Amino acid sequence: MQRHEAPTILIVEDDPIMGESLVERLSLEGYRPVWLTTGGEALGALQGQRPDLLVCDIRLPDMTGEELYHSLLPQLGGTPVVFMTGFGDVSQAVRLVRAGADDYLTKPFAVDEFLTRIGDLLRSRGIGTGAAEAVLGTSPAIRQVEQLLRRVADVDSTLLITGESGVGKEVAANFVHRISQRAEAPFMAVNCAAIPQELIDSEVFGHEKGAFTGAHALHRGYAERAGNGVLLLDEVGELPLPVQVKLLRLIQERLFFRVGGEKPLPFAARLVCATNADLEQRVREGAFRRDLFYRLNVIPVTIPSLRDRLDDVLPLLQAYLRQYADAFGRPAQRLTPQAEAVALTHDWPGNVRELRNRIERAVALATGPWIGANDLFPESVADDQFGTDTDWPQLTAVRDESERSYILATLRRADGQLGKAADLLGVGRTTLWEKMRRLGIAMDQME
Repeated sequence: MQRHEAPTILIVEDDPIMGESLVERLSLEGYRPVWLTTGGEALGALQGQRPDLLVCDIRLPDMTGEELYHSLLPQLGGTPVVFMTGFGDVSQAVRLVRAGADDYLTKPFAVDEFLTRIGDLLRSRGIGTGAAEAVLGTSPAIRQVEQLLRRVADVDSTLLITGESGVGKEVAANFVHRISQRAEAPFMAVNCAAIPQELIDSEVFGHEKGAFTGAHALHRGYAERAGNGVLLLDEVGELPLPVQVKLLRLIQERLFFRVGGEKPLPFAARLVCATNADLEQRVREGAFRRDLFYRLNVIPVTIPSLRDRLDDVLPLLQAYLRQYADAFGRPAQRLTPQAEAVALTHDWPGNVRELRNRIERAVALATGPWIGANDLFPESVADDQFGTDTDWPQLTAVRDESERSYILATLRRADGQLGKAADLLGVGRTTLWEKMRRLGIAMDQME
C-alpha cells in the first residue's frame, strides 16, 4: 500500500455486508479503504507496508483478531488499531486494548460513532483526510496562520514571519514554498545569527575571485543560488547595518552585487524573512533600518507559541513519536494518560523544538511500547508505572483520565470561564458541566 493524501484504512472483515458498508462510507468520507477478508491476506498486505489505521474483526475465518494483532505488531509500529467485536468477545477486545490496541467497538455499532472514533485516532497521530486538512497543526490559532499562508503563497510580496524561538518559523516558510508555484525551484534557508558578521555579506550575496584575502574562487551566495525559488533569511534582525543596506537594494531594485563585483545580478527569488526579535524595538535602538523594516513588513505573519495552542500538543507528540519510532527501530507506540496530562499542563518555553527534542529522547531510550511522563520530563516527574503488569488500568479509566486532563488544561487556558472553555472544547456549557461533575473536576483545581 503506497502513501496517498487520503488516509489509508485497512479493514479486515469477512462479513461481506459489513465490509461493503464500511468501504462505501469510508470512501464517501474521503478515506482510502482497503478491504481484506482473512488474517492471511492482512499478513501479506502489511509486509513492508503500513496503513494509517487498521480496523479488524475479532473473529476471522483463518485465525482470531488477537492472533493476527500479535503477528502484526512488528509491522504496525504506532499505527492505530480498532477492533470490532460481538458482545461475547468483549473480554478478548479488552485484553487487546491492554496489549496496546487503541479501541474497540461492539457490534452492531452506529457508523457515525465509528467515524468519530477513527477520526479522533487519526488526528491524534497528526493524519488528515486530504489537502484541505491542517498541515501546520489542528488548533484554531495555527489553522488561521495556515489559511493566511495559503492565500499569500503565490504573492511575490515580502513575507515577514515572527514568533518565539522554536515555534516553527522555518517550517512555515518551507510550507509556503511547498504549496507555491515555486515549489520545483530551490528553497534556500540562511540563519543570519549563525554566520559570523564578517562573512554574512559574502554568504548571502557571494563574492568575486580575489575580492578579499582568501577569496581564491568565485562564490555564489544564497541570493543567487535561490534562483526562482524562495530565499529565507532567518533571524534577519541580526544582520549588520552595512548588509541591511544591500538587502534594501535587493528588495527595491531586485538587483544585488557580489562582494568585489561590478556587475549587478538579478534577484528572481521570493524573499521570506523570519525573526524572534522585536524589529520595531531594534529600529528605535538604531540597530535596524526603519526603511528596511517597512519593506520587510509587507505581509506580517505571527506564529503563536505552543502554550497558546494546546490543541496541537498531543497530535505533534504522536506524530513525532511515530516518526522517531520508525527511524530508530524502537518499540515505542503510545503515550500514557499521565504523559498526556503533564504535556498539556507544561508551559513549553522552547515550543515545538522543545517538544520534538523531548519526544526524540524518550523514543530513543524506550524499552517498551509506552512513553511515560517521566520519559518526557525526567527532570521533574516521577515514574507513573503505566504499562507494567501491575495495576493495569481499564479502558474506561484511561479514557476518563485523558478527558479529565484535557478539560483541566482547557479550563486553565480559559481562566476558569466555563463558557470560553466550552467553546474551545466544541461542546455546550451544560455538557461541559456534566462532564466535570462526572469526572470530579472542581473549580478550585484551576488554581
